[in-house]
Amino acid sequence: MEDAERIRLRAADAADAPGANAPDASAPRAGAGTKSDSTRVPWRDWGPYLAERAWGTVREDYSEGGTAWDYFPHDHARSRAYRWNEDGLGGICDEQQRFCFALAFWNGVDPILKERLFGVSGREGNHGEDVKEYWWFLDSTPTHSWMRWRYHYPQREFPYHDLLDTTSNLGGTDPEYELADTGIFDEDRYWAITADYAKAGPHDLCIRVRVENMGLEPATLHVLPTLWFRNTWSWGLPGQPAMPRITVHGARLVAEHEYLRPLSLFGEGSPEVLVCDNETNSERLWGYGGYSEFPKDGINDHVVDGAPTVNPARVGTKAALRYVLTVGPWKSAEIRLRLRMAGPDVPQATRAKLLGRGFDEVMERREQEADEFFASLTPSSCSDDEAMVLRQAVGGLMWSKQFYHYNVPRWLDHDPGHSAPIGGGARRNAHWWHMSARDVIAMPDTWEYPWFAAWDLAFHAVALAKVDPGFAKQQLQLLLREWYLHPSGQMPAYEWNFGDVNPPVHAWAALQVFAADGSRDFGFLKRVFHRLLLNFTWWVNRLDAEGNNVFEGGFLGLDNIGPFDRSAGVPAGGQLEQSDGTAWMALFTLTMMDMALILATEDSAYGEMVTKFFEHFALIVEAANTQGLWNEEDGFYYDVIRVPGQEGVPLRVRSVVGLLPLSATATVSSAALAAIPELEQRVAWYRTNKPHYADVLHGRMLPTSDLRLLTMVRHDQFPRLLRRMLDEDEFLSPHGLRALSRAHLAEPFTVRLGEADYSVSYEPAESRTTLFGGNSNWRGPIWFPVNYMLIDALDRHHRFFGDELRLPYPVNGMPGHQATLGEIADDLSRRLVSLFLNDADGRRPVFGENELFQKNPDWHDLIPFHEYFHGDTGAGLGASHQTGWTALVINLILRRESAP
Repeated sequence: MEDAERIRLRAADAADAPGANAPDASAPRAGAGTKSDSTRVPWRDWGPYLAERAWGTVREDYSEGGTAWDYFPHDHARSRAYRWNEDGLGGICDEQQRFCFALAFWNGVDPILKERLFGVSGREGNHGEDVKEYWWFLDSTPTHSWMRWRYHYPQREFPYHDLLDTTSNLGGTDPEYELADTGIFDEDRYWAITADYAKAGPHDLCIRVRVENMGLEPATLHVLPTLWFRNTWSWGLPGQPAMPRITVHGARLVAEHEYLRPLSLFGEGSPEVLVCDNETNSERLWGYGGYSEFPKDGINDHVVDGAPTVNPARVGTKAALRYVLTVGPWKSAEIRLRLRMAGPDVPQATRAKLLGRGFDEVMERREQEADEFFASLTPSSCSDDEAMVLRQAVGGLMWSKQFYHYNVPRWLDHDPGHSAPIGGGARRNAHWWHMSARDVIAMPDTWEYPWFAAWDLAFHAVALAKVDPGFAKQQLQLLLREWYLHPSGQMPAYEWNFGDVNPPVHAWAALQVFAADGSRDFGFLKRVFHRLLLNFTWWVNRLDAEGNNVFEGGFLGLDNIGPFDRSAGVPAGGQLEQSDGTAWMALFTLTMMDMALILATEDSAYGEMVTKFFEHFALIVEAANTQGLWNEEDGFYYDVIRVPGQEGVPLRVRSVVGLLPLSATATVSSAALAAIPELEQRVAWYRTNKPHYADVLHGRMLPTSDLRLLTMVRHDQFPRLLRRMLDEDEFLSPHGLRALSRAHLAEPFTVRLGEADYSVSYEPAESRTTLFGGNSNWRGPIWFPVNYMLIDALDRHHRFFGDELRLPYPVNGMPGHQATLGEIADDLSRRLVSLFLNDADGRRPVFGENELFQKNPDWHDLIPFHEYFHGDTGAGLGASHQTGWTALVINLILRRESAP
C-alpha cells in the first residue's frame, strides 16, 4: 500500500476513535438516512460495497489467453483467495474493503454452502453469462443507515448440474433456462430469507436475519453469518499491513487489523463458532500444499462433510457463527447480530443490552427514517404500486455500489506474490499502464457486470442525483481523475477493454446532475468542464479520421445494432461514418457550450469557450447534413460506409442510431446571447454568410418565448424523423421505444461487403448473433438509457416550441389525435414505468410469462430491474439486476413533479 494512502487511512481511523464522531449507540440520531444529512459523521464508511461476483473477472484472470471465465470459475471461488476484491450474499464491507461480512446458508442437502450466487459463463450460456438465482435489493437509504435484502433459497438440492447441462445444450433461438424452470420451487419448498441492516452509528450495525419456511413440512436451515478480511497480506509488497486475525471470545468474534480499530461480531444464543483462513486451498485446486492448514473452504468442508478443516485453536482470517434452525411450515425464525467497532472487553450484560431493547429501537428508528425519506421523495400523485417500484429502484441503485480495485500496472506485471499458477498473461488493457482504481463505484449489475462502464456510470449518476447528488457528482468526477483518464484524454470504457469507445455522455450527465442539485455548485461544474476538455480533444483528434467533422466512433455501446462489429472496422476496408457517433459529438459540443454559458455568468473568461463550442457544433451540423448521414428518401439518419474512390453507401438500418441526432439540441435565451456578444456575433455571421444554417440555428423567436434553438436536426427533418419514431409499427411499443424498427421484421436489411453478406432483422428479445459474446441485444428490445435520452430531447424541444407544435401521436393511432412534445415525453415515460406496474389484469409486464412471479403473492411484488426489455411484450431480459441505468425509472416517476 502506498505510504500516502496508509497515512490517509490511519488518519481516518483516528477520526473514528471513541467519542470523535460516533453517536451513542443507544440513542440513534434522527435523520441519519436522509440525503440532506450534512454532518461530518461518516455514515457511508460501511455499506453494501461487497460484490455479488468476483470470480470470472478480468482482474482475477492471469491466464495465457485471457479466458477469465475458465481461469477462475465458480467451482474455484469457495477454495481460492481473490486478489482484488471479495464477494458474498447480502454483504457489507468498509470503503477500502479491509473487512467483509456476508451471509452463508446450507439446506442440509447441497454439495456446497451457499456463499455466493451461481450462474453460467458466457461460454456456457445460450445468451451469454446469466445468473441462476433469485434475490432482491428491497431497500436502502443513501447513507445505508437502513437496508433490506431478500433471497429465495430452495430446500431441495440446488440444481447446479441441471442448470449447467441444460443451458449448455440450448441454442441461440431458445429462451434461457432459469432456476424456476427446473421445478425447484414447486410446492413452495424454499426459504424466504430477509436481512435487515440498521446502523446505530457509522461503525455499529444491527443485523436481523429472518428465515421463513414457505413449504408445507418442517425444514432445517443452517445460517452462517461470516466475517473475514480481504487477503492483502500475501501480495508481497512493501508497506502492506501485517496479517490480521480473528479470534474467538466466547461466542463472539473479534477481528483485529493494523488499519482498523478492533471489530466485534456477536449474536444471540450460542452458535457454533468456526474459524479458518482466507487462503487458497492449493491442494484441492492444483495438488500441492498451500499457506494454510485451514484454507478458505474449511468452513464449507466442515459443515457439509464434517471434515476437520476448521482451526481448533479458533484463530484465523475468516470466521462464521453457525446457527441451525428447524422451522415449521409457514413459520419463521429470527437471528439478531451486531457488528461494531469494539474490542474484546465487552461485558455479557452489555452484549445482552445491545441485542435487546436497544437493538429494537435502532431497527424501528432507522426504518421509520427510511419511510419518512421515501415519503418526502415520492410525488403525492403516485399510486402505491408506483411508490413501491420507486423505493425498490432506489434500493437497487444503492446496493449496486461496489468496492472496485484494479491496479493495472501491477496486474500486467503478473502481480508479485500471487499464490496461483500464472500463465503468460494476455496483454489486455496494456495501454492503460497508468490506471490504478481503488474506489466505491456504482456498478451496472452486481453479478453480470461487477465492473464499471463509463457510459453506464453517467446514467447511474443521473439517477443517483435524485437521491444522493453528492455521490452522483463524486462518481462523475472519478473517471475524469488522472488515475483513470488516459494521458491522451480517453476515458476508460469497461474492464474487458478500457480502450474501447463508449458514447461521450459524461458532459450531458454532469449538466443533468448540476441541475438536479439546484444549479448552484459551480465548483463541481468547473472541475468537470476542465477535465472534459481533455476528453473532448481526444475525441476530435482520434475519431474524426478525415477531419470532416463526421465521427467514426466504433463500438459506442450499442453492441450489435449494426450489421457487423463496429469496433472492428468495416469488413471490406474503408471507414464507417456513424450517425450516432456524430450525434453524440454534437451533443457533447452543445453540452460543453451550455456549461460554458453557465460558468460565464460567474467568470467572463468562459465566454470564449462558448464561442469555441458553438463553432464546433456548427461545423458538425453542417457536415452531418452534407456528408450523406441524412437520407432524404427515407427521412432518416443512417451510418455511411466510405471506401476510397467510391460514393458513400448508407446502411439503411432504421435503429436508434438514426434517432439520436434528436438529442443534439439546446435552447439559448436571448439574455444569454446578449451577455456574450461574441456568440451573438457568430450566430449572426452564420445566418448571413451560411443561410442554410437558418433552420439549424432557429434564429427566429416564438411569440411566447425569448429562446433560440440549436439543433442538429433541421426544421423540415424534425417531423419526418418523429413520424418514424412515434409509429407503433416501427419504434413505438406499449412500453417505450424499441432499439430497432419493427419494420425490419418483414424487411430485414442486408448488405454485401467484400465476399460476405451482413444482415440485420428485428429481434425483440435475445439476439441470435454471436457478436460481443452472444449477449448483445440491440436489435429490437427496449433500453432505458436511449429512451431517457430521447425523452430528454423531446423536453428540450418542447421548451422552445411549447404548445404551438402538435404532432399526430401515435402516428397510426386515432385519426386526428395530436399531442405536444411535452405530452409525448410524458406518455413515453408512462409507457416505460408501466413495465414494472400491475396492468388491468394484475400482471406486471416485466415478469413476462413467468407464472410464479405473476401469480404467487410471495413473489409478485419483488421487482427486478432488467438490463433491457422485450420489444413487444415488455418482459425483462438480460442482466436481472441492472438497476444502474434502469434505475432511471426513478427520474421518470419523479418527472410528473417537474415535467414541462
